[in-house]
Order: sequence, then structure tokens, then C-alpha cells
Amino acid sequence: MNNLQAPAAVVMIRPHNFCSNPDTQVDNAFQITAGDPESTRKKALQEFDTAVETLRNAGVRVHVFDDTGTTTPDSVFPNNWFSTHSGGHIAIYPMHAPNRRLERRWDVIEALKRSYRVQDVIDFSGLEEDGLALEGTGAMVLDHVGRVAYTVKSNRADPVLLERFCTHFNYEPMAFEARDAAGREVYHSNVLMGIGSDFAMICLSMISDPSRRMEVATRLAETGHEVIDLTEDQIRNFAGNVFALTGSKPLLALSSRALEALRPDQIRIIERSTSLLPLSIPTIETAGGSVRCMLAGIHLSPRERTIP
Repeated sequence: MNNLQAPAAVVMIRPHNFCSNPDTQVDNAFQITAGDPESTRKKALQEFDTAVETLRNAGVRVHVFDDTGTTTPDSVFPNNWFSTHSGGHIAIYPMHAPNRRLERRWDVIEALKRSYRVQDVIDFSGLEEDGLALEGTGAMVLDHVGRVAYTVKSNRADPVLLERFCTHFNYEPMAFEARDAAGREVYHSNVLMGIGSDFAMICLSMISDPSRRMEVATRLAETGHEVIDLTEDQIRNFAGNVFALTGSKPLLALSSRALEALRPDQIRIIERSTSLLPLSIPTIETAGGSVRCMLAGIHLSPRERTIP
């Protein structure tokens, strides 16, 4: 497996005050209100710590940062506010919901600079003042090898900002509309699809325009990916919210719920090259995101020193 697509290290944010974010519930159809707040916080923390241990046991380097604040209920999903790129580049993103903007932490970026070779940090977040958002690798599913940024059109992925990102980081933008059977917009691209080194998981039927649907499928095939076509029910169970990683062997991190939703024939395709690594996070999934959202991949060259 090509490490360019499947990083060997991730950043994760431990949420001490997790809850389902009321500011994002309007346009996130995956989000539900959990039960008792105190019980929810404890369960989420336990799920998080178990996930970290599982990833580390599989050979993935996990850098954990604690969030003890009470104003950032979605901080467990750091992939939306920053991304890293080979060659030593980091991007910082503008967020749609005001309370999600509070998740950006320069101490995390500074820690990465100490342990990885960082050439520059490109900060797009000032464009929030213009009402623009591009929520990182939630809004864009990046093919790091084929250099394509697959992006569902939404209020969390401004087309002008997408073009600006792609020009700077040398990606081909591939934007399209995607809706569920009820006509609701898919809020983030990474719940619709995930890309490994030699396969891609996507619900093609949710792409609204049939011709664009064909273009996306063709582009994925042209860049060397066997397309695993997911159903809308599988998407509702977060089967598209997966992340290819490199541990002691090639891995695909996904939630236990997502794995249960996959068919045996789909699993066989994945397991030709990759071992499935399920993480049980049912409480965290009530916030409308799953395993991919929890993992900010590190595509940087390490220094000799490491961060915790």
C-alpha cells in the first residue's frame, strides 16, 4: 500500500465534554441527540480511549491532545479544521458553524512542527469573515496519489475556496451534488465516500446528476481504484466514513457499525490488500460523524523527536 494515501500517524482530540452539537444539527442528517449528558460524556471518553489503544496496537502512531473546554462539542472530529500534505505543508480551514471555529488549536500545529518537517502553514480561516467555509477532509475526500479532490457541494464547501485550495496544493477539483432519498444534501463528502490505495468506497446512487455520477466513477477507475458501490443504507451506517492507514500492515479503520453494514463481497475486495480495523464508537457517532472524522492524518516526514 502506498503510504502517500495511507498515513502511518494521526492526530486525535480527546473530548472531555462531548455532546451532539446543536449548531450543526440543522444540516447534518446523521446527527441525533444522545441521552443523559453526563453518561454520554463518559461513554464517549471510554470509546475514544479504546479506539486510541486499538489503533496503537495495530501499529499506528497516535498523537492525542486533550480538549477540556465546554464550548467545542465536535472537537473529537479534528480532520475538519486542518490537514497535512507531503512536502511539509499544512492547511487550516474556515468552518461553517461558529462554535466549530473554536476547535482550531495552534498548540497542535506547533507540536507537529516540532516532530515533523513543516515547510509552511496555509491559513484559509480568515475567509470565514466573508461567509466562506471549506471544512477540510470532511468537505473534501482527497486522492493524494491521483491528485483529485472529490467534493460534495454544500454550505461547508465553498466552490471558490475549493478552487483556491486545489490551485495551491495541486489537486483537480471534482465537485458534485449528492442527496439522500429524502432530498437532503449530504453535508460532508467523507460520509459519502472513502479512498484507499487501490479501492474506493462510494454511494454512486446518491450523486444527483447521472452524467456526473458516471464521471466520478470513471475518474476513480482511471486513478487505479476498484469501486465498491455502497447503498444509501450503508452510508447511513457510516460505511463510507473510512480511513486507509499504515500500521504494522495496511489497515482500513472504520466503525463496528460500518463493518456490520458491509456485504461479504465488499469485504472480500477490501481484504485483498487491506486488513479491516473496526472501532466501536456508537456514542461518538450520535454527533453525526464516525471514524474518518476522528482521524487527522499526518502526511509529513517525521523528525527524530516525537510528540506525546
